[in-house]
Amino acid sequence: MPVHVCSLIVDVPQPIPNDGEYHVLRFPFTAESYDAYTMHQAVQPDGTTVTDWSTSDRSGLIWPDQDGWGSLTGVIYWDSGDYTEVRDRFVRDPLNLSTGYDSTATEDWAITPGGQYRHKSHEMFVHPGTPVSLMVRQNASTAVAVSFAEFKLAIHT
Repeated sequence: MPVHVCSLIVDVPQPIPNDGEYHVLRFPFTAESYDAYTMHQAVQPDGTTVTDWSTSDRSGLIWPDQDGWGSLTGVIYWDSGDYTEVRDRFVRDPLNLSTGYDSTATEDWAITPGGQYRHKSHEMFVHPGTPVSLMVRQNASTAVAVSFAEFKLAIHT
């Protein structure tokens, strides 16, 4: 039974606004640690081309290449800030491009001194045409950067 994997990584700081909204973590198209099944490409399955990964939420989408049981993994390193909570979630169709926004595995983390370093995993069914993403929010008085992130999808058929 083959497993189709897409593994994304970014170490460019991404400022996350303090607006109370969830934000898609973005990933460059040239720094994949693994994307042999072309699930994270600048030319997306709906025909849209992303020209700048750092400004387009579409760069945070993994487009499953087949139906199956998806194992999702996320790693998030928050810079220190005056927040009292940081949150994260996995979302099917976060930009309402196909089936509609559907979040799952939302976690609200208690703060420890210094930066926050989080790992999460979740499983769910995934389908071609319905992208998935890793989203975050924070409640500091100003924007706070996510300095490192990973987002992985393994599809078991």
